[in-house]
Amino acid sequence: MLIPSATNFRRLPHVRPGTLFRSDHLGALDADDARQIQGLGIRRVLDFRGAEERTAAACVLPGVQVHSLAIEPTIVQVLKDLLDAGHELTEAEVVAHMQDTYRGFVRRSSHRFREFFGHLLASSEPTVFHCTAGKDRTGFAAALVLLALDVPMDEVMADYLLTNERLKPAFLENTRLPPQVARVLTRVQPEFIEASFEAVQQDFGGMDRYLREALGLEAAQRARLRELYLDG
Repeated sequence: MLIPSATNFRRLPHVRPGTLFRSDHLGALDADDARQIQGLGIRRVLDFRGAEERTAAACVLPGVQVHSLAIEPTIVQVLKDLLDAGHELTEAEVVAHMQDTYRGFVRRSSHRFREFFGHLLASSEPTVFHCTAGKDRTGFAAALVLLALDVPMDEVMADYLLTNERLKPAFLENTRLPPQVARVLTRVQPEFIEASFEAVQQDFGGMDRYLREALGLEAAQRARLRELYLDG
């Protein structure tokens, strides 16, 4: 499915058709695209954007309940502050800052992903989850869902990297960042999400324990997730 005004909108793989979708933000949908998404029966939107992001581009999809799971973005402001101070950022430095962002998902925002799974466990009504570009906060959330469903890591990574084929970098149009910075911020790289997995390993000893202790997914909850969402 192609949604021209939300190019990163797509079904989550290995998930029962019609239940769970991931996307970039839904604040710029045109009428045709909104009708196309409505046709999927979407009833619930789980929004990882921060306060200013939500205000700047409020969800225009009618007839849905939007739940805010706010994770405030920091990366663009951090990089702009460095540039304003006269620092000439290299691509490698930007990648390192992105890795810090992903470690922060584990170390500072796990409570939001715990809330996210609480919504998913409450019902399997057709749901879309998103942030602004649908690549970082959303990409980590999608990976957690697939890992909780025991999807192999290579397929988790394939879904994560699919963003590079789908996303148009319009979300950075007004930031006036140097090309070497924008090149990193408009794509995903394995090194980004691998940094989050390394933080999980360092802090929890592995993904199963992270899912259990940080996100509240005991064996019964993971079995419920498989019942609600796993395709086949």
